Amino acid sequence: MDTTDICTEEEVTHLVHRFYARVRQDDLLGPIFHRHVADWDQHLAKLVDFWSAILRGTKRFSGAPMPAHIALPGLNAVLFQRWLALFHETTQALGNETMRERADAMARRIAQSFWYGYQLSRDPERIPGPLAAS
Repeated sequence: MDTTDICTEEEVTHLVHRFYARVRQDDLLGPIFHRHVADWDQHLAKLVDFWSAILRGTKRFSGAPMPAHIALPGLNAVLFQRWLALFHETTQALGNETMRERADAMARRIAQSFWYGYQLSRDPERIPGPLAAS
């Protein structure tokens, strides 16, 4: 199956905007995002490009999200798990099962990768721990 068949751009945009609306209102994640995102319109456009690349195979996204996340102070596994839980709650409302399954699988991989990278950046001598199953 061609990855562009998984979902439409409108579905990607809807997912990203709905999810980050929830993140912005979340008691744990909202304050972190509000401190570090100055222009939400620009940030959302970049996130749509990111998820479009992942879900549809488009080539619009350019950038390196890992260094930006590693630079954030005070992150922990609970925050990554909360991000994943909100993402999963958001995808459960999707009518497109194929998109939901792929988005959830990729979100788990991304969260784990960022959590590993974050831990290694703080303590390169220590073996990073996994995110607990949520």
